[in-house]
Amino acid sequence: MIRKIKRLMFPVAVMLVLVIALAGCAQSAPTTPAPPSPKPPVTTPAPTTTPTPALPTTPAPAPPTPKPSPTPTNPSELSGTITEAGSTTVQPVAESIAAAFMSKYPGVKVVIQGGGSGVGVKSAAEGTVDIGAASRELTPEEATKVTPHVLAKDGIAIVAHKSQTVSNLTKAQVADIFTGKITKWSQIGGPDKTIHVIAREEGSGTRAAFEEMVLPKGAVITSNAILQPSNGALRTAVAGDPDAIGFLSFGYLDDTVKAFSIDGIPATVENAKKGTYPIVRPLLFLTKGEPKGIVKEFINFCLGPAGQEIVAKDYIPVN
Repeated sequence: MIRKIKRLMFPVAVMLVLVIALAGCAQSAPTTPAPPSPKPPVTTPAPTTTPTPALPTTPAPAPPTPKPSPTPTNPSELSGTITEAGSTTVQPVAESIAAAFMSKYPGVKVVIQGGGSGVGVKSAAEGTVDIGAASRELTPEEATKVTPHVLAKDGIAIVAHKSQTVSNLTKAQVADIFTGKITKWSQIGGPDKTIHVIAREEGSGTRAAFEEMVLPKGAVITSNAILQPSNGALRTAVAGDPDAIGFLSFGYLDDTVKAFSIDGIPATVENAKKGTYPIVRPLLFLTKGEPKGIVKEFINFCLGPAGQEIVAKDYIPVN
């Protein structure tokens, strides 16, 4: 019985030993930690980008439109030659203005010539010069052929030698002297000497204006008059003859001759401006049609402040 019990207890003991051994192994075996749970990916916010404004699209330049002969205003753009001819009264002031214009616009050449008002009207009408010059009113027929531009106004002085003792004449006396009715200086309060009448030639604007404003309608200058081709030549002739008398543009007055008062009014630019001096006429530039290009620029310069300042030295400005 006891043996039987021992046989039964042996397997049980073996099993207990195995169980205990296994339990010990489980406790002594190293514990392998479980792998960490994967972390959710960190999302880095995209950097805030300030949008770059789109650059404006520059359209391709259009081809330049041809310009119909523009009038340049830049001194470097003005070039060419301007020709002017006519009145010798206008000539000196035109030369002075031309010099100032060429100084401002070095690329332009302005050629000024005389010849008389008749030459100025004819040359402008025919287009043989760019600008004609006249020192009188145009006739109705001439006015249909040219375009006038009033440059200035000018008085006509009645002049004699510096030694002449007579200082004042009436307008009627002037007319009688130049038509030959008065022939002696003694008839008008001077010495008993014959008056030597000196006048301008036919075609002169100064002569035409003088005849229109001083002589009776239809009257003509005496055939005994000594004719001169220009204001300058007439001044020289009067300055060299103690018994001479002539008529002269205000622009040519100087101390070589004596200017008479007319009806008590001295022959001065100031009196001509005021309208008290009785013998005043226009000075004209003439073009064939309306001026263009550098001719227009020159005429505008003449009528502008710079040109009129030059005019005012010897004539009556219009602007």
